[in-house]
Amino acid sequence: MTVPVIVYSTAVCPYCVRAERLLEAKGVTVQKIRVDLDPEERIKMMERTGRRTVPQIYVGETHVGGFDDLYALDQAGKLDPLLNGTAA
Repeated sequence: MTVPVIVYSTAVCPYCVRAERLLEAKGVTVQKIRVDLDPEERIKMMERTGRRTVPQIYVGETHVGGFDDLYALDQAGKLDPLLNGTAA
């Protein structure tokens, strides 16, 4: 079972698309929050993450960061345990 994954994104962000593809390739259903369509969601994202840029990715309650951070976690072998809720 995978933990819930939230991706704050916009329509024209190539890194958002790459993040979503990586997660979907792992069988994860992504809850996408489009901050370009809802300014209130962008404000919530900035308050929650302290960042303005997209994507901002949460795996469960863990703020992963952006696509580069997600990719680095995957390359280090730490993404799958996080997605499965077995990360130490």
